[in-house]
Amino acid sequence: MEQIRITKIFSFETGHALYGYDGKCRNVHGHSYKLSVTVIGTPIEDIDNVKFGMVIDFGDLKKIVKEEIVDVFDHATVFNKNTPHVELAKELSDRGHSVLLVDYQPTSEMMVIDFSEKIKKRLPKNIMLHSLRLQETDSSYAEWFAGDN
Repeated sequence: MEQIRITKIFSFETGHALYGYDGKCRNVHGHSYKLSVTVIGTPIEDIDNVKFGMVIDFGDLKKIVKEEIVDVFDHATVFNKNTPHVELAKELSDRGHSVLLVDYQPTSEMMVIDFSEKIKKRLPKNIMLHSLRLQETDSSYAEWFAGDN
C-alpha cells in the first residue's frame, strides 16, 4: 500500500520573551501561532475497521495535538526557566496568569523541536510524524522534518 501524508492545522495564542536577545523580542509579546502537523502512514486496509481507508482519523490526531500542545500553550506566556525571566514568570503566575517554564529559549525553532518530541510519543506505532510547521507571523515560520533528524 502507498504511503500517504495527512496534515491538520491548529491555531493558538501564546506570549513569550527571549531573554538576552538584542531586538524587540526581548520584550514580552505574543503571536497567533499556526501549527501544521503532517503524519505519514498507510491507509488501514481492514474493511471491518471503522477507520478503513484512513491513515489516522483526523479526530485522533486532533486529540493528541490539543492535549500535548494547544491546550497547554494557548493563552499562556512561555519563558526559559534558566534565565532571570523566572522572576517575572513567578509574578505573573502569582497574579493568576498562565505561565509555562521551559528548558529552552522559546523561539519558534526550539518550540517546534519540543512539539515534535511530544507528538511522536503519542502517535500509534504505524504512524510517523513527517513534519511540523510553526508559523508565528504571516511571513515567518520554523519547520521540522523527520528526514532531517
